[in-house]
Amino acid sequence: MARYTGPRFRLCRREGVNLFGNKKFDIEKRPYPPGQHGNDRRMKLSDYGLQLREKQKVKRIYGVLERQFRRYYEKAARSKGVTGSFLLQLLERRLDNVIYRLGFATTRPQARQIVSHGMVQVNGRRVNIPSFLVKEGEEITLAIKDKSKKYIDGNIEANEERPVPAWLNVDVKNYKATVVKLPQRDDVQFPINEQLIVELYSK
Repeated sequence: MARYTGPRFRLCRREGVNLFGNKKFDIEKRPYPPGQHGNDRRMKLSDYGLQLREKQKVKRIYGVLERQFRRYYEKAARSKGVTGSFLLQLLERRLDNVIYRLGFATTRPQARQIVSHGMVQVNGRRVNIPSFLVKEGEEITLAIKDKSKKYIDGNIEANEERPVPAWLNVDVKNYKATVVKLPQRDDVQFPINEQLIVELYSK
């Protein structure tokens, strides 16, 4: 299972935003790209540069590498709806993202780890694949042991102020949730211009 294992704050600085929701990543302290010339005067990006940066930003938000991201795009392009919106819907439906949005994890990388360790059940069946796409009506449960309960409870407490999206219904006391409906474009909270990604792949 491929994933990025390098320094995450470096990626945040490159894109100019906190991609992972980690409170330790303070972009304001070094608001310029990493590298020897990162603090030099920034050059104006071309249209291609803007499209590329937007694609890289979305890939890094959801923790997806290029090959898998392109498969998501190709699936979205074959859909009957708006390609960009459907692409974001696919990314939002990933099980690791769902665990993050429910507040059971403080970051998406942490949610990915929770899924990979076999702590998540979908409709009573254990699923340890972070890229698993949830469907409407499915029930998600955390099958946690006593030693993991304190860890999950700490995450829930840390995320109390982060709202759960309307397409998910969560019961934090019983570590359960239901997919009420599929996510819509308005449910994506991060500032994303998906049209730039569509234009990049359409060339």
